[in-house]
Amino acid sequence: MTRIEKAKRIAPILERLYPNPPVPLDHKDPYTLLVAVLLSAQSTDVSVNKVTPGLFAKADNARDMARLTTAQIRSAIRTIGLAPTKAKNIRALSALLVENHAGRVPRSLEALEALPGVGHKTASVVMTQAFGVPAFPVDTHIHRLAWRWGLSDGHSVERTERDLKRIFPEKSWRDLHLQIIYYGREHCPARGHDPARCKICRAYGVKARMR
Repeated sequence: MTRIEKAKRIAPILERLYPNPPVPLDHKDPYTLLVAVLLSAQSTDVSVNKVTPGLFAKADNARDMARLTTAQIRSAIRTIGLAPTKAKNIRALSALLVENHAGRVPRSLEALEALPGVGHKTASVVMTQAFGVPAFPVDTHIHRLAWRWGLSDGHSVERTERDLKRIFPEKSWRDLHLQIIYYGREHCPARGHDPARCKICRAYGVKARMR
């Protein structure tokens, strides 16, 4: 079975389970989404959602955030992994948004990736979830499942993104990356995985990769 054939069979399974997948990070606009996604690096969505209400109570826009000190931001997110670095980046990117973009989050992947602490995955999430621009953000979980299901060779996250974009229709990318994340958490975890209980692995997975 080719990758495209697998994709055509896997996509309906994910669509039935998660027809309208919500963004798991609490936010109200592109700026708060950008900050939340930045905070989620090497941290769980649950832990991020616990600290963002307090942080956004202090500042929920670039101008107000840039007025805070790094110490104030760090204090609000202290329970998050890499808090000192993330606090520094949040303040720096907020100042750049004010200086270069009138305080608004730019609708450009390149401009987003130029901000401190914003990598390709974070920029892709903001582009597709905040602005509806087709993108397929690939994190380590999606990378793992694409390899496990034989949709990519697992060589790199970058290659996985290219492979998934080739085999899935562009109109599905926005929801699909969330659907795969939710499916991985609920049915196809990294640890304690039982392929016999995972519908996709049982039908379409590569047996040698079932770990």
